[in-house]
Formats: sequence, structure tokens, C-alpha cells
Amino acid sequence: MQTTQYTNAAQQRLIRLLLHMFGDIVGGYAPSALARDIGCSAAVMTRDLDNLRTAGIAECDEVDGRWRLTARLPQQAVKVYASIGRAESRLAETKAAIHRNNDY
Repeated sequence: MQTTQYTNAAQQRLIRLLLHMFGDIVGGYAPSALARDIGCSAAVMTRDLDNLRTAGIAECDEVDGRWRLTARLPQQAVKVYASIGRAESRLAETKAAIHRNNDY
């Protein structure tokens, strides 16, 4: 039986880049620093950053040329916290209903 390798180096690099960029969402990073930190060439970093810009995930400051994440991913984190809050409320309601039942 033949095994298939699903891991893609370019996709893994892009994930590392995203996680790294969370380190400074206000000041951002120079592309050269990102390329050095991620371990790729400047040309590869340019492509990766452009893909993040196309997806609406990163933006380049026109004044200083530094790249930072947009609000798009942090907004998703807010959704996660809201979902957890709703789940906690449902759990508390369920616990309260169980304790109100005097059948035991």
C-alpha cells in the first residue's frame, strides 16, 4: 500500500509566518526580518506576504514598509471566546436544571 505525504512545505512556512506575526501586531515586521526569522529568501517572503494581503490577513504600512496582521484573525478569536461563553451559559443552565429536580 502506498502512503501519501500531505504536508506541504510552503503551507507549513505560511503557518509559521502567521504565528510569528502575532508577536507584534502593532509595530509589525520588516520583510527582511520575517525572512530571516522564518528561514526563507526575500523573494519567498514577498510572495507569502502578498498571499496574506490577498486573503485580508496582513497589511503593509505604506510609511515604514513594515507588515502586520489585520484585525481579521483576532476577530476570529473573539468569536471563539463568545462561543465558549455561550457553552458555559448552557452548561450552567443544565446544572441548575439538574439541581432543581428533586426526584432523587
